[in-house]
Amino acid sequence: MAFNGTWKIDRNENYEKFMEAMGVSIMKRKLGAVDNLKIVIQQDGNKFTIKESSNFRSIQIEFTLGVNFEYSLADGTELTGSWNTEGNKLVGTFTRKDNGKVLMAFREIIGDELVQTYLYEGVEAKRIFKRG
Repeated sequence: MAFNGTWKIDRNENYEKFMEAMGVSIMKRKLGAVDNLKIVIQQDGNKFTIKESSNFRSIQIEFTLGVNFEYSLADGTELTGSWNTEGNKLVGTFTRKDNGKVLMAFREIIGDELVQTYLYEGVEAKRIFKRG
C-alpha cells in the first residue's frame, strides 16, 4: 500500500491550536510544534506496524484494522480506539480515557505527501510529511 515507507514531518497547519484544544500546556505545545517527527509505516494485509520517533520519544505501535487498541500521545494523554480504511484513507476513531471525548485522525497520501488530519472538539489540524 502507498502508506509504506519512512515519512518525515515537513509542516503543520493549525497544530498549535489543536494541541491547545486537547489541553496540552503552552510549553509542550511549543516543543510539539518542532518535534522533528519521523514515522515508519509497514503494512502487511490488515496489520500495521508504525514506528514514531521525535525529539521526545520513540515508540512502536502495532494494530490490526478494526481492532481496538490503547495508545498514549506524546503529552501522556491516553486513548483507546481503532483504525479503519475508507477508500484510500486510514480513519482513526479514538476516545480519551480521561474525559471520554472523541479524537478523529485521518491519514492519506496526497501527491507525494502523507497528510495526517486531526479533528478534536471542532478544531482541525494537519501534519504534512514527505518521504524521507
